[in-house]
Amino acid sequence: MENFQYYTPTKVVFGRGVENQTGALVKEQGCRKVLVHYGSRSAEKSGLLDRICRSLDEAGIEYVRLGGVVPNPRLSLVYEGIELCRREGVDFILAVGGGSVIDSAKAIGYGAADEGDVWDFYEKKREAESCLPVGVVLTIAAAGSEMSNSSVITNEKGWLKRGYNNDCSRAKFAVMDPELTMTLPKYQTASGCVDIMMHTMERYFNQSENMELTDGISEYLIRTVMKNARILMDEPGHYDARAEVMWAGSLSHNGLTGCGTDGGDWASHQLEHELGGMFDVAHGAGLAAVWGSWARYVAGERPERFARFAVNVMEVPAGDDDLETAFRGIRAMEEFCRSIGMPVCIRDMGIDLTEEQMAELAEKCSHFGKRTIGCVRKLTKEDMYQIYKNARG
Repeated sequence: MENFQYYTPTKVVFGRGVENQTGALVKEQGCRKVLVHYGSRSAEKSGLLDRICRSLDEAGIEYVRLGGVVPNPRLSLVYEGIELCRREGVDFILAVGGGSVIDSAKAIGYGAADEGDVWDFYEKKREAESCLPVGVVLTIAAAGSEMSNSSVITNEKGWLKRGYNNDCSRAKFAVMDPELTMTLPKYQTASGCVDIMMHTMERYFNQSENMELTDGISEYLIRTVMKNARILMDEPGHYDARAEVMWAGSLSHNGLTGCGTDGGDWASHQLEHELGGMFDVAHGAGLAAVWGSWARYVAGERPERFARFAVNVMEVPAGDDDLETAFRGIRAMEEFCRSIGMPVCIRDMGIDLTEEQMAELAEKCSHFGKRTIGCVRKLTKEDMYQIYKNARG
């Protein structure tokens, strides 16, 4: 196993109706004025935003609002939020939504605490030294951003989608009421479940000696999400299934499933980021569309690891040949994705990639030929192109 640090400073308040505690939780932070950051009008129509603001009023907390976050959150809105925070003297950001809203809130927090261009952090030109404190009221179980140190933003100039990780952006608290996720469409629920699974799978597939305990947690977490994803396709109002998935989303991306590993591969995420940047697809769906092609492309580098996944997660009978077992496990994962309405190739998302688009995706994913991705097998720009081609469908 590898040496590791495990840092999870976020206070979690979980259960029915806990969003009504938001004002008190914000007040604990000793702030003066809050930016309430959210996405679509659904937060307003559902009455959630009114309940949150009423809770802030009752706690005597001043606030301003900024909505409009979209999936694959935009840099232009981040800039708008930074300016609003500076103008209004905001010293705390409350993200009401899912991963896109939380990621946007973190980016605003970086920018409001720094004099330079926030995009520099996402381009890895500088490291953030501070971030306005962020709190979360979670409405979508997927990204795990409520307990992670990560944020992903899309720059409309060139449609570049870039991620940045820094512990100073970790949320001070996460309010998690599974009932808030019950109105999500099936597709969004399924996409979120895949996103959760992939956060653990990215860490699981690595090139290190692994801890048996971490592997066991990872394998059970993925199976738990699969079980409850199937339930939610038929019973979207199933509270216990919603709760299991919501908590799994946080544990999948707060570092727990990476303890003792080398950090994992993450190539599937990098490949999907470019699809999201170019076509604005749902993140979990994009991951489902590329994962199988990535897995087949690299499985020969660690067939025993993929075979373990096949047996322990996908419940494929072990065979004499690890690679054959690995491929059966990959097929089983694709069958699961199909069963909950997720794509297993890019064409399943209604996208017919051209040669030029595949070349552009590989160019951007390789940062214009300046980097490789992955650790199971280090992927060059040419490898990335081939995986996009294999995933085209």
